[in-house]
Amino acid sequence: MLDVARALFLFGLAGLAEIGGGWLMWQWLRAARPWAFGVAGAIVLMLYGVIPTLQSSPHFGRVYAAYGGAFIVLSLLWARLFDGFEPDRSDFVGATICLVGVLVIFFGPRGS
Repeated sequence: MLDVARALFLFGLAGLAEIGGGWLMWQWLRAARPWAFGVAGAIVLMLYGVIPTLQSSPHFGRVYAAYGGAFIVLSLLWARLFDGFEPDRSDFVGATICLVGVLVIFFGPRGS
């Protein structure tokens, strides 16, 4: 159970870094914020590149496939919290399907 919690924590941390770094870049380039937003965004995005390597799985493709589902859910949460986006029922159903996919891909039983 500790492995599951650690993996989900790392997926969440990676998502926050990717979305947060991208949001900072967006603010700099699209919302005319100061250049420091761009620098901060670049640093956070660099950290995003490192965080998935901390997963216990040795399989790059599996880690990133599972992370993709977590990213979808985190993107909807970020949009709700920071952009005033209101997810609808289809968003919630899709996010739930993605989370189930994360669990199956990353934690599903493997044959020998």
